[in-house]
Amino acid sequence: MVLKIGILGSTGSIGTQALDVIAQNPDKFNVTLLTTRQQSELVIAQALQFKPKMVWVADKNAFEKVKNALLHSGIDVQHETNALIDFLQSDFLDTLLTAVVGYAGLLPTIKAIEAGKNIALANKETLVVAGDLVMNLAKNKNVKILPVDSEHSAIFQCLVGEENNKIEKIILTASGGPFRGKKREDLLKITKNEALKHPNWTMGAKITIDSASLMNKGLEVIEAKWLFGVENNQIEAIIHPQSIIHSLVQFEDGSMKAQMGLPDMKLPIQYALAYPYRLKNDFPRFDFLKYPNLTFEKPDLDTFQNLALAFKALEKGGTLPCVLNASNEIAVEAFLQDKISFLGMSDLIAEAMSEIHFVQKPTYEDYVQCDKETREFMWKRIK
Repeated sequence: MVLKIGILGSTGSIGTQALDVIAQNPDKFNVTLLTTRQQSELVIAQALQFKPKMVWVADKNAFEKVKNALLHSGIDVQHETNALIDFLQSDFLDTLLTAVVGYAGLLPTIKAIEAGKNIALANKETLVVAGDLVMNLAKNKNVKILPVDSEHSAIFQCLVGEENNKIEKIILTASGGPFRGKKREDLLKITKNEALKHPNWTMGAKITIDSASLMNKGLEVIEAKWLFGVENNQIEAIIHPQSIIHSLVQFEDGSMKAQMGLPDMKLPIQYALAYPYRLKNDFPRFDFLKYPNLTFEKPDLDTFQNLALAFKALEKGGTLPCVLNASNEIAVEAFLQDKISFLGMSDLIAEAMSEIHFVQKPTYEDYVQCDKETREFMWKRIK
């Protein structure tokens, strides 16, 4: 059966790599939906190559450009949110790859789950903000949530065949980013160009900054709780500079499983789309002799306070992870605009977490309100 795939964020790093995977397996996958915020030229090229049923464009000006370019292609080009949601709930979709960054992925993911569509999840913020709500909905609708992040894909792969064996601990690995080993005084005058130079991975700007501040690992810690149904004290983060071991699972007998490979997102993308099958590919292979030393370090929570803030949000629960995520999105945007410093991001996030109204058992509407309130709070502090 050819799987009908929709991609939220087809012009981003994950989306473009997913299309590379799909192009190599035309007998397995058919792209039916492409979405972008405003990268009109790229989404036009993608649409002409993959011939989806629909292209959805968030930005009004970009939408007009894409619509005109695809006028005689037979491809439906849309801009309204309702049109996107209708497509997500139609028979033109089997699996939705959520590759957008941030809170924007929450609503379309929920709508797709409500219609029984499986989710290949690269948008970690969906579970950070509303993990309890999303996972319960997926369970009720018998929907698979297939992780795409390399760390969560690694854990998922380690757990295949272990359904009857209890997890003792999940260990998420982090490269440490470009500032591994630095102290706070070393980071006082960090520029965005320095923060955007990741040692191992090629990613979008927002995720690269999150990796430099260790917020990315903090968000992944919260995501892991919901994906794998573990307690807070069963999740650990460790620095692994080589990014070869993508994460580990320790079982109650003490034995551990690790998933290993070169830092290449195409493998976890392919695994999520093809699950439960492994597809042959020509990706570069790992050679132990080129990596004779795999090393590990404890994260420096004093210097990289974002990871500590994420563990705090995980512990308190409720709407606090939503505050963490929204405040971080604005902090990163402000840092990229040279409006705040690298360390100033953590200071503002901590302030938001202490000031924003907290709800212990939130509804979807509570999350929406919390996200809005947090963003307004942050921009007032920044401007």
